[in-house]
Amino acid sequence: MILSFHIEYRTNWGEEVRILGSVPELGSWEVQQAIPLSTTDGINWKTSKKITYPTEGIIKYAYYIYKDGNPIRKECDFFSRQLSVSSEDKNVYRNVDSWKNIPDQQSFYSSAFTECLLARKYSKKVTQTSYKKTLVIKAYAPRIGNGYCLAISGNQPSLGNWDINNVCVMNDIDFPEWQIAIDASNLSFPIEYKFVLYSLEEKRVITWENNPNRYLADPVIKKGETFQLADRYVYFNQPLWKGAGVAVPVFSLKSTHSFGVGDFSDLKKMIDWAAKTNQKLVQILPINDTTMTHTWADSYPYSSISIYALHPMYADLEAMGKLKDTEKQGYFTKKQKELNTKVIIDYEAVNQIKWEYFRLIFEQEGKRTLKSKAFQQFFLNNKEWLQPYAVFSYLRDLYHTPNFREWPKCTVYHQEEIEKICSPDSKEYEEISIYYYIQFHLHLQLLSTSTYAREKGVVLKGDIPIGISRNSVEAWKDAHYFNLNGQAGAPPDDFSVNGQNWGFPTYNWKVMEKDGYQWWMKRFQKMSEYFDAYRIDHILGFFRIWEIPLNAVHGLLGQFVPSLPLSREEIESYGLSFDENHYLKPYIHEHFLQQVFGPHTDAVKNTFIRTTNQWEIYEMRPEFDTQKKLEIYFKGRTDTDSIWVRDGLYALISDVLFVRDHQNATMYHPRIGVQLDFVFQSLSDGDKAAFNRLYNHYYYQRHNDFWQQQAMKKLPQLIRSTRMLVCGEDLGMIPDCVPWVMNELQILSLEIQRMPKSTTIEFGRVNDYPYRSVCTISTHDMSTLRGWWKEDYQQTQRYFNNVLGHYGAAPETASGIICEEVVKQHLFSNSLFCILTLQDWLSMDEQWRNPDIESERINIPANPRHYWRYRMHLTLEDLMQADSINTKIKELIILTGRNPEK
Repeated sequence: MILSFHIEYRTNWGEEVRILGSVPELGSWEVQQAIPLSTTDGINWKTSKKITYPTEGIIKYAYYIYKDGNPIRKECDFFSRQLSVSSEDKNVYRNVDSWKNIPDQQSFYSSAFTECLLARKYSKKVTQTSYKKTLVIKAYAPRIGNGYCLAISGNQPSLGNWDINNVCVMNDIDFPEWQIAIDASNLSFPIEYKFVLYSLEEKRVITWENNPNRYLADPVIKKGETFQLADRYVYFNQPLWKGAGVAVPVFSLKSTHSFGVGDFSDLKKMIDWAAKTNQKLVQILPINDTTMTHTWADSYPYSSISIYALHPMYADLEAMGKLKDTEKQGYFTKKQKELNTKVIIDYEAVNQIKWEYFRLIFEQEGKRTLKSKAFQQFFLNNKEWLQPYAVFSYLRDLYHTPNFREWPKCTVYHQEEIEKICSPDSKEYEEISIYYYIQFHLHLQLLSTSTYAREKGVVLKGDIPIGISRNSVEAWKDAHYFNLNGQAGAPPDDFSVNGQNWGFPTYNWKVMEKDGYQWWMKRFQKMSEYFDAYRIDHILGFFRIWEIPLNAVHGLLGQFVPSLPLSREEIESYGLSFDENHYLKPYIHEHFLQQVFGPHTDAVKNTFIRTTNQWEIYEMRPEFDTQKKLEIYFKGRTDTDSIWVRDGLYALISDVLFVRDHQNATMYHPRIGVQLDFVFQSLSDGDKAAFNRLYNHYYYQRHNDFWQQQAMKKLPQLIRSTRMLVCGEDLGMIPDCVPWVMNELQILSLEIQRMPKSTTIEFGRVNDYPYRSVCTISTHDMSTLRGWWKEDYQQTQRYFNNVLGHYGAAPETASGIICEEVVKQHLFSNSLFCILTLQDWLSMDEQWRNPDIESERINIPANPRHYWRYRMHLTLEDLMQADSINTKIKELIILTGRNPEK
């Protein structure tokens, strides 16, 4: 058969259009084998190829732009172009295409919609009708729900002659692309046509597309030829599609069958509840393995030892199989009941007991499972990360530390050594293969939950942390991708006045760029096996990351990387006379020591600081001149006085006006938030004004174009590596370029009323939120709605009067009626999704909400050693029967238009 391809694309000088496809004649997706198209005007490109009939009768292809023999651009490939062909050798297919940019409604092309929310449940495999002369018209229209379809009407008898009762229904087998084959022998060109939204149940047209008639001049279709006109995009005047969802960590779920912690089977029950209450999405926190010390400190879900491995504690033991030893099985049944009565998670006990079960069930079933075809396929697909993870976990426990730099052997990763340890003949294999076994079961259980969510029409949304632990498989195996001499965090914000120090290494983006960000691409692609939507934690990290020196504890001494530091000359150009001693060294003066340390002042002078040759000026003693040294000194001292002195000394060390650039010691960055510190107060009024001009320009203007370029290098190809719906956590200190990039790439933003993006208002205006956003009342890093209500009475009073519009004094606690008003306000917002925490949903009903407000807090970001142990206060079975709150949620979602049919 002959395939010809035609596309209109205006190239720049030196560029050419090429095509790649799924068959050898089109390069078999090998970028160096792409087929060049020819042109006479640099706009209209074409080529023809004789193709051998592919086995399944399907040919996929895409267009690329090449320069100097290398691909530099690729059209949007949320969906590969797909061509159904006949086995008849003499057939000719002429394809007229248009370059595919990101569609205006990209969200609806994500798997969240096409595979779940708007998935076509009744599509059947249809053999494409062909005629002696065939015209195929294809169009993209994802926003069409079940019970509806795309149809076409036009000025030809075979197109219904514009008769509203005689439209031509299109085939949805390649949804969201629709197509129809027409006998071209019966057409009189030119033809005019429109697309319509058609109700299959009511057998009538619901609406017509609102634009001029589409027009096709005579393409001169020859006998035996199929002419395919593709890349039409169809939009109808429909109400905005809006949905609601719930956010809850998997570990917080509780059912009657839970083992003291939520598991992947419990997640199915949460999906049931979401479906019952008309919610369209369940959002969870990261679920990767965080096991480092086998203590509660491992409860932090954003510090995993592997970006691929799932946490063993999320395994449903019952789904793994029962022990044949009834006495031992009875022991675990008893332990399950004991652990499940706990109000909060006992992380250590849960994981210890589950590992006892893993070893017994592995001893019983492991060999049989590892020989199964299903496992062997799983191992083949995941070997690249599974083997290093298993060896890392084995060595971590053998040497009692996750810090591979301290291991007696394998401190440096060598693939040959790993292969040897992983060999079935090795003495370590028994201890290695149990990790294969557990990960296989976790994979099956999460995959089952993912499939279940799709069947229920509920999107499962995951979470991708911005960082990795410096004691992790990735830091061990792929060290070249990271800057291990720094630590990532966040500058000061509403969560933490001292900034946040996450302790993660930062990324070596220059190295990652060389292989096309493969490390990230693989990570996203693995996520897409289980999720149809995901949240990028701290998306600002793709623009720039806050990098903190290894000797710092707080985040105040950090700097943005990459960035454009200031030279001494630039600083002085603002009117500041550069004084290295005053600006770069901690400013410690006699006049404020009593204010900081009170009765401990003399002890501080005698132990931690010493005098200098300047009157009343001190400096830190060398043995205490970094925050890390102080942290070690005060380790284990938890009395109030020790914490008072320690925190005061931390503040002294941060009391600098500038910090040196990490790469170039002759360049500088203004210290973040320094205007609240003593060194700033020591400046003259003129120097204060000069510094503020420099500071504001540096943090809010200097980097906008630069950071925009950095983000646009990375994010476009990363978010297009899968078809998941992308949401970005864009909170904190937001450069002006961030909204532009997110809008350009159609990434959903996060909107929180008590953290408005505008600095001119105290509370966000929900009606002004962008449609392409997720709104919420609170997150896992914040107090719940009821907790926030009690934190600052004056702020609550302003919210009560100015936002809710009530007169008089605000109540001391947020009643169910107040909470319902806030929830309803958010549901009425303009955001595509309103995703509320389970705690905030339940706050509306005083019968079902938790009476202990403080216990509902999941995380306190200012505390890097917070214990993540929040559990639901009622079981999922009880929640399913909680008629009053379930009915209220369901009705509110309907009332606010967040239960769309199409």
